This record gives sequence, structure tokens and C-alpha cells, in this order.
Amino acid sequence: MRKDKNKRWVRQGEALKSDGRARWTGSLITLAALGTFAGVASAQSSVTLYGVADMAIEYVNHVGVVPTAANGFNPGPGNRVYRMDSGGLAGSRWGLRGVEDLGSGTKAIFVLESGFNLDTGTLQQGGRIFGRNAYVGLQSDRYGQITFGRQYTSLFDVMANFVPAAYGTLYEPSAVLLGPNFREDNTAKYKGVFGPLSASAHWSFGTGLALPQTTPGGVALGGSGEVPGQFRRDSAYGAGLSYNGGAFGVAAGYDQLNPTIGTGTGTFKSAAVAASYTFGTTAKIMAGYRWNMNKDQRDVLIKRDDFYWIGASYKVIPALELTVEYNYDNVRNLFGSTSVANPWQVAFIATYGFSKRTDVYLTTAFSKNAGLTLDSAANGYASSLALGNSYSLGRGESTMLGAAIGVRHKF
Repeated sequence: MRKDKNKRWVRQGEALKSDGRARWTGSLITLAALGTFAGVASAQSSVTLYGVADMAIEYVNHVGVVPTAANGFNPGPGNRVYRMDSGGLAGSRWGLRGVEDLGSGTKAIFVLESGFNLDTGTLQQGGRIFGRNAYVGLQSDRYGQITFGRQYTSLFDVMANFVPAAYGTLYEPSAVLLGPNFREDNTAKYKGVFGPLSASAHWSFGTGLALPQTTPGGVALGGSGEVPGQFRRDSAYGAGLSYNGGAFGVAAGYDQLNPTIGTGTGTFKSAAVAASYTFGTTAKIMAGYRWNMNKDQRDVLIKRDDFYWIGASYKVIPALELTVEYNYDNVRNLFGSTSVANPWQVAFIATYGFSKRTDVYLTTAFSKNAGLTLDSAANGYASSLALGNSYSLGRGESTMLGAAIGVRHKF
């Protein structure tokens, strides 16, 4: 170890850079012999530590408990709650991102990303160490990348730039739009970027998603998959395309989940389209539609709904951005009922950035005929179960109001 002329400590082959993120960069020199050819190849590798620390204080009214068999599917009375939440605009996380240049425009890549509860120090995503992302693969400058491990679905990828609240933890109905399986275990995935066009496709051998029964007439579903002799069990796949050229953008995607239900497998299908238009550097409008049909192991209809969203973001000044989003779910059939009250929600976010890394925010939402994030029996209360904070409407309640103030730091 030596000290260079700029008074930075430098170890041979490794440096700690102070560019705002903790980085370790090293050089590897590999000697390779192939057949009668011998040579010296030099590959550059790096590992980046990154993350988000996001904490909010939240108020919500009319809150019950998530109904399950353990409580007799009774949400209990609606009450007000004041609580501290890890993740308001973004889930708190830390991760490692690695790249090794293999030459000829090809790289080896990996990502390990862990979600955690900043308020309690515990792990999210069912206690997985790297529950947000955990994959390894190869990337080509020309052909795109292929990766293997726990990853986001293709529908998640292609819709990411077309939802105004940008999948904000509070109060984006992501599990309604994308399905509760928007992260999947055991996944092989392709992504390619070709100018303004992006493509994504994936296959999961076993999603690892499991949801309990939340209504007397409902079903428990999901599992780890990869069962000998049952190739379809808990498998999933999807694909999508997005175009962002200039001011206009458009996207379309498909997703299918085949969850365990009883001794068989169901078929959950979704397809979505979305569009956006950007006005200079200050404003953007977005809208979309998602079709969905879920059937059980006997091919009996569980749910059929049409989900719509529209919204916009506007920068009042470079540091201050305002976002509004409206969501509406037309539930055509739920467990045989065709008279379900259709849920809707309106949300507002104000964000003020002190710097590129640190901001404060106010986020608030009002929902009707479902809890916030549109959590209800129609989506199996997936958001509440994932977050560990109930947005189930209390007994006899039909509306819910929530508001939170928070601070987010990105590193």
C-alpha cells in the first residue's frame, strides 16, 4: 500500500474512489492458452456498492387487519394508525453490482440486491437475503443480455417508465397492475436495448410466490415450483417491448403465472399497453390499460378485470416535482360475483431535492371500495402481505385516506 501525490491511499490493483458511491475497482490480468494459440488477455472488473435509505411517517384511517383463516376472514373494525414505514417513494435497499469486461463488447455481470426494513433492521421479501434481485449473466453491446436468478418480470420492465408514481411504495398499486409475482425466483431472462427500442422476455421455473386464502370463497395459491414430474407448477413467463423516442413513448407487455392451487395449477394471464408524452424537461403525461383473467386448476374463472391509470408529473422548479395519478379497476367477475364495487384511487406526491441524492417528500392518497394501493380480496391483499403494513379496509368501511412525509437518501 502506498500514498499517491493526491494523498489517497491506493492498493495495487484496487482503489477506493470517492465519487459518491463506495466502489472497489480492480484489474485482472489473465493468461490463456487455446489450442496452439497463446496470449495475454487483460480484463477490467468492478464491483459497485449502492442503495437507498427511505423512511416515512404515515397516517392512515379505516384500517383493519388482513383477513385470513386464522381470524375467520374478519378484518375487524376500521381504526386510525400512525406508523413509521421503511420506504415511501422507494423501498430501502442495498446492493452489489459487478461487471467484468471479457473483451469484444462482452461482459460478465451480476447483481445482488437486498431489501430491508429501515425502521426495524429486518429483511423484506420473505426474509430473503437478496430478495429484490439476485442474478448473474452475460451482456453483449450488440445483442443484449441474458441473466439467471431472482429477477423482475418483463411486464415490470416495460411499464416502468409509464407509471406516474414510478412504482412508489406509497401508494402505487403495483400488485394490481403487474400481479403479485412481479419478482420471480429461478428466472432466465433476456433484455436488449436497440436505440429507442427495448425488449424483454423471461421464463421462471418456479416463482417462489405464495399467497394465503383471504376470503371464505377464495383460494391459497403459489409455491416454490421445480417439482419433479410437474413442469408447469408455479412456472411463469412473459415478454414486452417499449419505445422511447424523443417526446413520445409507448409500451406493451404480456405476463402469465401458473400457480399451485390445490393439487393442480391455475392460469393467471395479464396484458398491458401504455403511452407517454414529454413536454420539454418539465412535464410528462402517462396513461395505460391492463387486461387480466385468472382461472383456477379446474379452469373455473377466479377473476376478470380491466385496470386503467392516468397521471402526470411536473417540475415547478428543478428541485421541486409534483406528481398526480388516478387508478381505476373495473372488476367484471370475482369468485363468480359480477356485482363487485369497482375500486379507484387518486394519489399525489410532492418531492423536493436538496441534492441529486437526498430529497424530502409528501405523499398522500384516497381510495374508494378498496384499501390504499387498491388492496382487497381481488388482489389477495398482496401489497399488505408484502409490506407487512395492512391496507385492508375495516369492517363496514368503503374508503381509506393515507398521508406520509419522509426523507430519501440514495448512495
